[in-house]
Amino acid sequence: MNPAWVWFGLMALALIGEVMTGTFYLLMVAVGFAVAGIAAWLGVDIAWQLVSCAAAVVLCTLLLKRLNVLKKRGSPPSSNANVNMDIGQTVKVEAWNEDRTARVWYRGAHWQAELAPGAEPVAGQFVITEMRGNSLVLSPTR
Repeated sequence: MNPAWVWFGLMALALIGEVMTGTFYLLMVAVGFAVAGIAAWLGVDIAWQLVSCAAAVVLCTLLLKRLNVLKKRGSPPSSNANVNMDIGQTVKVEAWNEDRTARVWYRGAHWQAELAPGAEPVAGQFVITEMRGNSLVLSPTR
């Protein structure tokens, strides 16, 4: 059996794993396996197949990092309106406690609310800017 088929089989498994996980890292490993498979197909020694596989993975990783494909995107889920439907909604605060917390009526229930840093504790309309556990973090409406 030609060792190239082993590399191509590993490439197929890495691609299947990539589809299941949705990361770019297994895609780069699959490229490395493909490069090693081509090297094996050309009759290169196994040591150089391994070196070519590793070099391809490292080069692909560096290239994608350089192109900012692998950077962390977006805001954390606790303050991301695409993840949490409560972010951006408004609530009315009747009064703030001395510890900068309040109880607010929101979605048919009372919620614990915290005042965002830098905001003044005055009664009025506030926007939900973050969720910390079961507590709403509120900022004044603009």
